[in-house]
Amino acid sequence: MKTLRGLPVLALALLLSGCDAVLISPAGDVARQQRDLIAISVVLMLIIIIPVIVMTFVFAWKYRESNKAAHHEYDPDWNHSTVLELLIWAAPLLIIIALGAVTWTSTHKLDPYRPLDRVDHVRAVAPDTKPLVVEVVALDWKWLFFYPEQGIATVNEMAAPLDRPIEFHITASTVMNAFFVPSMAGMIYAMPGMETKLHGVMNKTGNFEGISANYSGAGFSDMRFVLHSVSDADFDAWVAKAKAGGGHLTREDYLKLVKPSEKEPVQYFGTVDPGLYNAILNQCVAAGQMCMSDMAKHEQHSEQGMAGMAGMAPAGHTHP
Repeated sequence: MKTLRGLPVLALALLLSGCDAVLISPAGDVARQQRDLIAISVVLMLIIIIPVIVMTFVFAWKYRESNKAAHHEYDPDWNHSTVLELLIWAAPLLIIIALGAVTWTSTHKLDPYRPLDRVDHVRAVAPDTKPLVVEVVALDWKWLFFYPEQGIATVNEMAAPLDRPIEFHITASTVMNAFFVPSMAGMIYAMPGMETKLHGVMNKTGNFEGISANYSGAGFSDMRFVLHSVSDADFDAWVAKAKAGGGHLTREDYLKLVKPSEKEPVQYFGTVDPGLYNAILNQCVAAGQMCMSDMAKHEQHSEQGMAGMAGMAPAGHTHP
């Protein structure tokens, strides 16, 4: 029976032995600030939780049935203490105020749409720094990355220079997904027909995993990619490798790529059809499809035309 009681502890130890606490040891400044926010919140909550747990055991032990000496101290008719009431209510109130202040400032400072103003906790972003723009498309079940400045595209692999801000533009092909590189920054959703943004930076070199953090079907668990955080020279070499080893990503190629597939290998495209990402975003890659942006303009013009006709109508006449 003792052996059986020890099995859950052993199983838990085995499960945790393979864990990589990436959220606790991030490689990017944004993720590091998010880790610190979690730590601050936990410490503030433990200020209440630990004393309550300790007092629960202390009171249970002191006023146990077998402790006859404490029987005369117990007053069953006691119901109020001003000092104790102040302690009970003041401590949680102060912690709530502190948590509220931290949450308010962090919500604005760590807004994923907000451009970065620092590289790390000691270095600010230089005024002339141009962020690396990466356009991300969540497919079934793989990731497609466009580098508009470099003119390349990749599948299930991306690279970024060390200490250079990255500006992600994110969308999806068919279903909602979630883009997440735990070492770099927080999670952001990818939705078809919409664009979300994320800003991040890598402060350590290495290979880091990116994942899909929103269930999207059969191949969800293998929808992963590698982020190479490298020096400027190595990034240029990676771009040159993609240009030399990749073909041309046309709209027809994209329509083949967008079909569901699992465990897709890394692919490089040295050139990309102009405007392909915008066509994906506006869901008009295939020939003959009207882009959502054009559809919105057409509807706006129609509404303006109807409003003008209504203004010109004779008295007593009402348009439907």
